[in-house]
Amino acid sequence: MNSPTQPPTPPLEYATPQKRIYTAGSLSYTFSGLVILFCLLLLGDFAFSMRERSAQPVVQLAMQQYGASATYMSVVLAVIPPAIGMTLGPIISYRSDRHRSRRGRRIPFLLWTTPVTFLSMVGLAFCPVLGERTHELLADSSPGLNAITLAYFALFYTIFEFACIASLVLFGALVNDVVPRSLIGRFYGLFRAVSLGAGMIFNYWLLGWSETHFTIIFLCISLLFGVGYTFMCLVVKEGEYPPPPPVDPERTGFFNAAGRYLKECFCNSYYRWVFFAMLIAGLVFMPYNTFSLPFAKSINVPVDHYGRLIAGSFVVSLVLAYPLGWLVDRYHALRVGIVTMAIYLVSTIYGWFFVKDPATFGVALVAHTILSGAYFTATAGLGAFLFPKSKFGQFASAAGIVGSLGVIVAGLIIGPVLDATGKNYQLTFLFGFLLCVTALILLTIVYRRFMKLGGPKHYVAPET
Repeated sequence: MNSPTQPPTPPLEYATPQKRIYTAGSLSYTFSGLVILFCLLLLGDFAFSMRERSAQPVVQLAMQQYGASATYMSVVLAVIPPAIGMTLGPIISYRSDRHRSRRGRRIPFLLWTTPVTFLSMVGLAFCPVLGERTHELLADSSPGLNAITLAYFALFYTIFEFACIASLVLFGALVNDVVPRSLIGRFYGLFRAVSLGAGMIFNYWLLGWSETHFTIIFLCISLLFGVGYTFMCLVVKEGEYPPPPPVDPERTGFFNAAGRYLKECFCNSYYRWVFFAMLIAGLVFMPYNTFSLPFAKSINVPVDHYGRLIAGSFVVSLVLAYPLGWLVDRYHALRVGIVTMAIYLVSTIYGWFFVKDPATFGVALVAHTILSGAYFTATAGLGAFLFPKSKFGQFASAAGIVGSLGVIVAGLIIGPVLDATGKNYQLTFLFGFLLCVTALILLTIVYRRFMKLGGPKHYVAPET
């Protein structure tokens, strides 16, 4: 009992644990808010991935049915898209970095690319029908059913890639703006897991039907993309951004803006090394990816069996995706990327020397799919770790320019070489080996300069 001279004993107070708050710029999230954000972004990613995973393999098969040469396929699938990206990406990223609106700076641009993508996929779905109708209409002056149909494929695939490249650049910039930096690696691990899940669905259940049910598959995937991506854009909220850097009114216009862009992105030699390393590393997987389906058919691998091999590989990649994201957050994307690239080098040697029949092709395909996927998972957030945050879209698009130039050159070399050698698709492994060695040298140079700038714990991206 309290004495008269003592104050009453205060009631016991129980401390309540504080909820952890995650921040990204002006945005703040509780754990539940972060889960909702991730679910919305991953929904958009699933819609995007179903579109991405389906378009090129289905178009590959369709173009082969209409007699496309390796050179024609290389130009349409591997040269035209980066040429578009090289011009479109910088403009969109530069404008979106400086755009301010009620919906933010990325989502307004994403909203207008979505219907363009939807309509281009509808156009791809009806290319065979359009080819037949145009051939009948032109009658004796027609260059031939195959030539007309291939021209329609080239047209709609170009429009498709136009919108695809724009939305890919903007989605990456949106993630950089709204996802807390400390969780970027794990987000991209989940991002890859969703992408792989989409790939498993398409390759296991749908790829085998692509040759006979081409139109309905494209229509369904276009509808899924249109609804899913639009929903994500309407629900995800961007934060507040500082005002864009002031522009001298006497130095406005396209050429002045282009001059500032080039000066800011390419004057620092460190970023030139980064861009070049990212270019070569991205090219490593391109030769085999572009021609893996024609390669499979050339040695009598059934399309449905090919799809199941890809789907099985994606299961392994799916299991690896989140652990790889954790490794990236723990050890850095650059380190994990170098290790996975070194392991991939072994698979190119196997492919070049040992792929002779469906069984050895299957081993090489599985190894390529798992290891290339591991590299892309590990380095998906590399730009977020290395580029200035305030100008991320601009620097990411500069990397895209360099990458696009490289893909154009590679596409103009690989397709004609394969045609000249009687479509010896095994050469794709030799191209991969040479590019892989070069990529490892360049990534090591970037890593050494990265360490001089502070390394994983103290790195600050140079502004110029």
